[in-house]
Amino acid sequence: MSLAARIADRIRTGGPMSVAEYMHLCLHDPRDGYYATRPALGDQGDFITAPLVSQMFGELIGLWMVDLWRQMDRPAPFRLVELGPGDGTLMSDLLRAARLDPAFGEAAEVWLVEPSRPLRDLQAHRLGPGVRQVDRLEDVPAGAPLLLVGNEVLDCLPARQWEWRAGAWKERRIGLDGDRLVFGLAPAPQLASAPTAAPEGAVLETSPAQEALGAEIGARIASDGGAALLLDYGRATAGLGDTLQAVSGHRREDPLARPGQVDLTVHADFPAVLAAARREGVETAGPSSQGAFLHALGLESRAAALGRARPDEIPRLARQVERLAGPDQMGELFLAVALHSPGLQPPGFGA
Repeated sequence: MSLAARIADRIRTGGPMSVAEYMHLCLHDPRDGYYATRPALGDQGDFITAPLVSQMFGELIGLWMVDLWRQMDRPAPFRLVELGPGDGTLMSDLLRAARLDPAFGEAAEVWLVEPSRPLRDLQAHRLGPGVRQVDRLEDVPAGAPLLLVGNEVLDCLPARQWEWRAGAWKERRIGLDGDRLVFGLAPAPQLASAPTAAPEGAVLETSPAQEALGAEIGARIASDGGAALLLDYGRATAGLGDTLQAVSGHRREDPLARPGQVDLTVHADFPAVLAAARREGVETAGPSSQGAFLHALGLESRAAALGRARPDEIPRLARQVERLAGPDQMGELFLAVALHSPGLQPPGFGA
């Protein structure tokens, strides 16, 4: 039985489901979930991420990690962790750049947090032996400082949606019209942090899963020391809007049309994630636009250095810089934030 049919049966017996429950099933159902069975990255896949645009992205993050490690007085060992490592490209580029300081690599224990078995296979093939793969951040042993990166992780975490109708917030839920999945509205409990008024039909998104991840990372850093870098597309300030989208073959689709066969995402709620981390006792930096962040880390200088080594690559490198940092590309839509121990100064976020 297909995932769509199983979701329909579940609705018939248990009633309409939340958007968050639907997202979780579509992405992580063990039999038919998108990430469990068919994640497709790159130009020939469903979507492309910054590490696949250019090696410079991961290299600059590698230098960011080395800088923080030095600020932390070069702990050995420390946990070098990536959340949602994709096919392993970011970590591969990060480690290559970090060879600038061989002691960094000697001190690093590399941990990849990845529940997707197909992606784990790609990571193992690219990175080889010596890396550790786990399903959850909590599976990474505590007791040593942490340096963590997560690129396009928050947007994959489920969100609930609420719609303002007739003077009250009602929860968007997914039900059935015959055999077809459709959105509907259900009475909802009062939302403590929601606006008390909004335009008719306005949509509010909340993601307890994103907040929980921010709190988990914050608690880990507060306990063991270190820093985390999160990059994603999302909002820098609290606001309204429906950001749920399905993507297949680099094109948007109806998110209810093909459960499990397309990627589903929502925008990262950076204000909520940062607030959750700060409640655990860490400091935060950002949000900064990805373009400003990468330029501050030396994106143009790195492109120039690569161009001097391979002059024939200069046009391609220029296109990569524009794709990563251009205001009409990834540069403004994507944001960067850091969570860190008090006293550290994460590069790329200004004074």
